[in-house]
Amino acid sequence: MTQNEEPQETADRGWNERLVEQLDFHWRAALRPRLDGLSDHEYRWEPVPDCWNVRPRGESGPPFDGAVTAGTGDFAIDFAFPEPTPPPVTTIAWRLGHLIVGVLGARNASHFGGPPIDYPTHDYAGTAAGALEQIDTVYEQWTAGVRGLGEDNLFRPCGPAEGPYAQSPLADLVLHINREVIHHGAEIALLRDLYAHRTS
Repeated sequence: MTQNEEPQETADRGWNERLVEQLDFHWRAALRPRLDGLSDHEYRWEPVPDCWNVRPRGESGPPFDGAVTAGTGDFAIDFAFPEPTPPPVTTIAWRLGHLIVGVLGARNASHFGGPPIDYPTHDYAGTAAGALEQIDTVYEQWTAGVRGLGEDNLFRPCGPAEGPYAQSPLADLVLHINREVIHHGAEIALLRDLYAHRTS
């Protein structure tokens, strides 16, 4: 077999399976195992001052112009409009919240019949276990939804839910979500490394 040849079983895979497997292999083999053992303290740990976090409702966030908090439960997530330059460092809790709501949950709602979800109305988890349960749920919904597209539907337009990308094929959205989960997952993994080696 030459360097450019693929095993027959790999060559026979369709594009839907390839797109799903790109993220799902990373999720199963690298990212999700890195979240095991996440403690509540580590979940909300702030490595530098003025981090954006998921904090108990009523607790003051960092003092940025336009700072707001969002959420309907006992915990709320920090934001600011416009976003500060440079943007603040975000905690594991904040990054998981972003993946749960803005990356996976909103797309499940827009494209796969998932429940409505947005930053102002989400019930953010105050514990690591709660956040991991939420991320597992929206991840499984997203993966099942992408598998359900089959081959042909990867090439239909995203539609108005994706704003200026409405005419882009759904395959582009799938690739974007793959990048987002891998990117933010790597940030979370780095924060776990920093937490494990903290000196105070």
